[in-house]
Amino acid sequence: MLSYLIKQSRHLLAAAALASIVSGVCSVLLLVQINTALTADSGERAALAWIFAAVALGTMLARMAAQVLFERLSQHAHAELRSYISARVIATDYRRLEALGGARVQSALSEHSAHVADFFVSAPSILINGIVVLGCLSYMAWLSWQVFCAAVLVIGLGSLGYHLAHLRAIGHLDLAAREQDKLFDYFRSLVDGAKELRLNREKRAMFSQQVLGESIEVVRRERTLGMSIFVVSASWGNFLIYGFIGLVLFVLVGEVPDRARIMTGFALVFLYMITPLESLLLNLPRINLAKVSARRIEAIAQDLPLAPDDTETAAPAPFRGLALEGVRHSYYHEVSDDIFSLGPVRLDFAPSQITFLVGGNGSGKTTLAKLLVGLYVPEEGAITLNGETVDDAGRDRYRQRFTAIFSDFHLFDRLLDGASAELDARGNALIAKLHLQHKVQVKNGAFSTRALSQGQRKRLALVVAYLEDRPFLVFDEWAADQDPVFKDVFYREVLPELRAKGKTVLVISHDDRYFHLADRVARMENGQLVSLEAMPALELDRVAA
Repeated sequence: MLSYLIKQSRHLLAAAALASIVSGVCSVLLLVQINTALTADSGERAALAWIFAAVALGTMLARMAAQVLFERLSQHAHAELRSYISARVIATDYRRLEALGGARVQSALSEHSAHVADFFVSAPSILINGIVVLGCLSYMAWLSWQVFCAAVLVIGLGSLGYHLAHLRAIGHLDLAAREQDKLFDYFRSLVDGAKELRLNREKRAMFSQQVLGESIEVVRRERTLGMSIFVVSASWGNFLIYGFIGLVLFVLVGEVPDRARIMTGFALVFLYMITPLESLLLNLPRINLAKVSARRIEAIAQDLPLAPDDTETAAPAPFRGLALEGVRHSYYHEVSDDIFSLGPVRLDFAPSQITFLVGGNGSGKTTLAKLLVGLYVPEEGAITLNGETVDDAGRDRYRQRFTAIFSDFHLFDRLLDGASAELDARGNALIAKLHLQHKVQVKNGAFSTRALSQGQRKRLALVVAYLEDRPFLVFDEWAADQDPVFKDVFYREVLPELRAKGKTVLVISHDDRYFHLADRVARMENGQLVSLEAMPALELDRVAA
């Protein structure tokens, strides 16, 4: 993932890296100028002052350019990651997305992508300070190669200790990242389960203390341990540097020519190097966090395989008929704690036909509806549209025939059909028909509010379904949250109107007092279609009319 982002911005990254290198080199040159000025005579200092001013100005400009460019890279990477993850979520198979769950996706879109973006924020500091440290070591080698070798040995030992600490710290950070995925799911439960938590004090306390609280504590503990190990190892590195300064001052440099200049140079170099080295060691955890988060994003992306892309843009042929031919599907059933098998189901649909699908809870009605509209792929059997079998390549094109309102539907804040005055007028006319005009309006293709009751939200979803004008509509317990007046409107006005327009309608319902209004009633039990009964009463009503 990091390689992908770097390739996407390689030119900007190269410019930012070059600015960081220039800044680091200028910082080392500043150190050289300072050390030279300390031992220079008064005649040389005037020229050195101009050189010092030029180098200081170059350091400031280069550091400024590096930080601005890397900030742009950070924001670009954050946006790129969010777009990448969102595109994978949109393009993946619905069944796979259900299995993955929303918490991992939310975690990837928020914290993991932010950590990867932080890599580009810390990069200039790492580059600049790394060059400063290398420059300081080079200057020490020029002053005395014997002392330089000792310095390399000390820094090498410190780096080895830091590397070993890094391996342990990264394990804690990885564990925190995995727990965070669960934590995002618990955060969502704070809102989605608000009613249940307030109605049961014991459950509320259990969730707050033992579920949510423990998860927060695990993330805090593991992340604190990981980052603390980094801090301790950085402090150990600083201790080695101070220890080495003591060795230089009191042990390594004997009575040699220019002893004062060499000792001053080494002490100055090490003191100058402490801050860049500490910053370098403290910024490395950001890279490690970015690597952990990048791996999490890659794992999520692998769990979101892309569905076959259907690029056909030709107008669809008129809907003439659809058939499920021996369709089977299986899934885990919570009630029976077993694999639930649906089918084989043989069922066909025709235009201007209303079918009620009835059965007990857990009988497979909603699963059959998801198979019908193409959200689930049949494990056996086939679906034919206008006499042609629907395959993987044409499944998305097949889904465009349907509008569905499932019991767990989502209502977007806008129509997503492109804003227009005509669309607003049609939407508001339908809203008035469903008696919602005092609650919500369509303005520039967007709803003025979604702060409605569940029944009102379903009526608003019905407005969206009307405006989509698809040939096949599926309603999953739509009337369950409606009062008797709107139930009657739905069954006696809306459904006949859709039939009159030539629409095919599947209604999942328990309202047996309205069964006679359907063309037929299909009944399911334990995943099997046990009966398909035509409604003769409706034919008599038509004849009488």
